[in-house]
Amino acid sequence: MSYDRVREADPAVADALEGERERQENTLAMIASENHVSEAVLEAQSSELTNKYAEGYPGERYYAGCENADTVEELAIERAKELWGAEHVNVQPHSGTQANMGVYLAVLEPGDRILSLDLTHGGHLSHGHPANFAGQIYDVEQYEVDPDTGYVDYEGLREMAEAFDPDIVVSGYSAYPREVDFERVQAAAEAVDAYHLADIAHITGLVAAGVHESPVGVADFVTGSTHKTIRAGRGGIIMCDAEYADDVDSAVFPGSQGGPLMHNVAGKAVGFEEALQPEFDRYAQQVVDNARALGERLQEHGFALVSGGTDTHLVLVDLRDSHPDTPGGVAEEALEAVGIVLNKNTVPGETRSAFNPSGIRAGTPALTTRGFDEDACRRVADVIARVVDSPDDESVKAEAAAEVEELCSEFPLYDREGAITDFE
Repeated sequence: MSYDRVREADPAVADALEGERERQENTLAMIASENHVSEAVLEAQSSELTNKYAEGYPGERYYAGCENADTVEELAIERAKELWGAEHVNVQPHSGTQANMGVYLAVLEPGDRILSLDLTHGGHLSHGHPANFAGQIYDVEQYEVDPDTGYVDYEGLREMAEAFDPDIVVSGYSAYPREVDFERVQAAAEAVDAYHLADIAHITGLVAAGVHESPVGVADFVTGSTHKTIRAGRGGIIMCDAEYADDVDSAVFPGSQGGPLMHNVAGKAVGFEEALQPEFDRYAQQVVDNARALGERLQEHGFALVSGGTDTHLVLVDLRDSHPDTPGGVAEEALEAVGIVLNKNTVPGETRSAFNPSGIRAGTPALTTRGFDEDACRRVADVIARVVDSPDDESVKAEAAAEVEELCSEFPLYDREGAITDFE
């Protein structure tokens, strides 16, 4: 993609855009919530739809001239229904958090009760953290993973539900490496006559491809992000049964948003079409296979994984036993210096600050998009281990940086035909 017109209008922004393109091409993106979209999605998101206000929904807009916006949104909706099997889909939320807000506003009143997983155990801010709107508007209690196994304690969740009597129970997590048993969460919600919101922000693509259990048809509401493992335009999505359609749509617009970002909706439509192709299912399976290979090699190097492994796209490393003097922030900084970009992360039973916690979280969606297989991910694990073992050793970091450069060259991002979907 050329930034010639941007450079002519604003050289400073052009420099930043070109710098970001180079950064992505020359580093390994391992933040579990990140991915690389295709050039088709990039083109759709930079289209003339950015100029169009389309408040309302297809066929019921508040402004004229929305015929093309209607077509794009209808395509995104129909493709999402096909991907996930939902009765009703709203593709307008600007993010996964906005999607969660749409559900809360649809069925809750201020002060109603939310039961969700604690942030330090793998939950998300929008599930009720006190710094987030959800924690400020609603009464929140939080369940935890089992301290011995690292798995969600479903029995404990049910007991908490019976004691707390929530109005909605939230499943789906941002730093949980195991498959979620949505049926058990649904049973706990039904036992106390609560709604069940399944937030699949991280695993939208895994669910669409059938490599993770689907909550669609189980939970009352399913929300997600559209730019993580599903690899479409940036934003959020809400799925529900038809009986909740009007309430959800009204909660999104005019309840919590104005005009939709139609250029992003176009990116969602294109990404969903890509995800409907057979090669996407192979991609999603490879994401999981790569995460498993990455985690197993890290364990061979002496690293402890929360829950002992992974079923998904991410591994969560607890550094407290293997590297007691190396908190997650130090590991993150040292790895970024050699071109591996992942994030520090809290772990269950966290004993440090959330700003410099005891773990690191590493994901494989973006690596897999570049064409990485299990062997390549084992090479990455070897580099991670060497750097975290010696975060202050410049010679070790220099060797690691050279290996990262070699991997980036071996698996280029946008420099080859079909780099995004070449899993034949």
